[in-house]
Amino acid sequence: MILPDGYTDIPNGKIAAIVTHLEMTARPAPLPDPPGAWTLRKIDHPGVDWFRSLYLRVGAEYMWYGRIRMPDAELAAKIQSPLVDEYALVNEDREEGLLELDFREPDNCEIGMFGVTSNLFGSGAGRWLMNRAQELAWSRGVKRVWLHTCTHDHPKALAFYQRSGFRPFRRQIEVEDDPRLTGVAPRHVAPHVPVIE
Repeated sequence: MILPDGYTDIPNGKIAAIVTHLEMTARPAPLPDPPGAWTLRKIDHPGVDWFRSLYLRVGAEYMWYGRIRMPDAELAAKIQSPLVDEYALVNEDREEGLLELDFREPDNCEIGMFGVTSNLFGSGAGRWLMNRAQELAWSRGVKRVWLHTCTHDHPKALAFYQRSGFRPFRRQIEVEDDPRLTGVAPRHVAPHVPVIE
């Protein structure tokens, strides 16, 4: 469905975001790694509890709740697929970032999850993690790497992805129940997205 020009009302109890899909079809020139002592840990056979814990630490303030609502069996099937790789960015022996590379679509890699906790904002860890993401994705011989972000995400995310070599190719509007009103999320998270009951 294509929305008409002008304003479109969103029902109370819902949230709406503009979702931007971005892609690259060739590996860009690598950007320099910032100084830091981070490491990347591949998580073999990740558990649902492990995933959700790190997922929320990284994304709760940006309305990352889709994987919380997902039934356990469905989430386990996704994150434990042999074509989906889960990684944690480790800082001082603590997992502080999440990276998911999804190779289930032939010749493609979707960066399904990407982010670091607020503890590492401004440290360069995000750049370091993106450099590792691109290395790992392109090492598998894919023809395209893509991801998406939305207006609920960190305000610098879209520009960061574009600096990393991604180009926007699709825009959508996503409307869903506000997880703070359904009991999935605490009421205080994501103050940049107002609650309208």
